[in-house]
Amino acid sequence: QVQLVESGGGLVQAGGSLRLSCAASGSIFSFNAMRWYRQAPGKKRELVAALTRGGNTKYAESVKGRFTISRDNAKNTVYLQMNSLKPEDTAVYYCNSGYYTGGSYIPDYWGQGTQVTVSS
Repeated sequence: QVQLVESGGGLVQAGGSLRLSCAASGSIFSFNAMRWYRQAPGKKRELVAALTRGGNTKYAESVKGRFTISRDNAKNTVYLQMNSLKPEDTAVYYCNSGYYTGGSYIPDYWGQGTQVTVSS
């Protein structure tokens, strides 16, 4: 059983930065694709950033140039560096582990979420 535990959320002023961490337990971490999603109140959960096993990345248009996803396999941890934060980035951020099959992404494990609040 894989567990994902997020940390690093909090309250920050607009223009500030936060780094979210997602620590994974279990030995499959290095074999999974990793993603960060977020969900704001009253809105659907949306993909923020994705990182494949091969190191390819993908970002939502709204965060391109501001957010960076990365991983440290030795620490079984994936990160989301968030710079130039905006009030519209306020949401609960979730770490996700999954895999690709037949061209589709299959979400596998989820963290509990960490709150990010950006004040104007």
